Amino acid sequence: MRRTFDDTLSWSETGTRLLLDTAAGWGEEQYLAPSGLPGWTRKHLVAHVAANADALSNLVRWAATGERTPMYSSSQQRNADIEAGSRKPAAELAAWLSSSAGRLAAGIAGLNDDQWNAEVVTAQGRTVPATEIPWLRSREVCVHAVDLASGIAFTDLPAGFLTALADDIVAKRGGAAGPAIVLAATDTGDRWELPGEGEAATVEGPLADVAAYLAGRPHALTTRDGFLAPTLPVWL
Repeated sequence: MRRTFDDTLSWSETGTRLLLDTAAGWGEEQYLAPSGLPGWTRKHLVAHVAANADALSNLVRWAATGERTPMYSSSQQRNADIEAGSRKPAAELAAWLSSSAGRLAAGIAGLNDDQWNAEVVTAQGRTVPATEIPWLRSREVCVHAVDLASGIAFTDLPAGFLTALADDIVAKRGGAAGPAIVLAATDTGDRWELPGEGEAATVEGPLADVAAYLAGRPHALTTRDGFLAPTLPVWL
């Protein structure tokens, strides 16, 4: 694992600043513009990120008190909250984004060593130590800062985060159906292998494009033969 707990705390703070600084001062017109995610406006995306902060605060509370507090009551409620959030006025949505991030940061700052080792359960049903919470938040805020479609790109994210993201996605994609692929980051020398069907294709390009490709975002990767990189199944 090429990430430390301190790394994830730093990346979470970096991604949160990117989101808050980018959306600062947006009015209805900017919020209603399409995001980088199909079918979602920026309002949908910001509502999702704000709801995620509240959900992760539930896990922080779980770790702090020992009382089982799931991220979401159900996937249906999660989707309903995002849809409701997408209809909030711009000022109210911006306030939710900021206040939820602040509550999560305060909760994280209040955990002691024993509480960080407490086990919690993610929205995907994985049992993990609370030390994973900053990493879960890092993925959300960093990737979705790009998804705001406001000029932030994967190249603007910390290199260490991109490497850790690629590690994380490859580990999760390893058991999924799809083509066999060898990924090579030409600027760092890192390599990843995705097991799958057929003879492995070698796909190469800068680390930022490798991470974007694995996450299902726009990229410029090609195979060594000059063909477009194979389409991957959905990440999450």
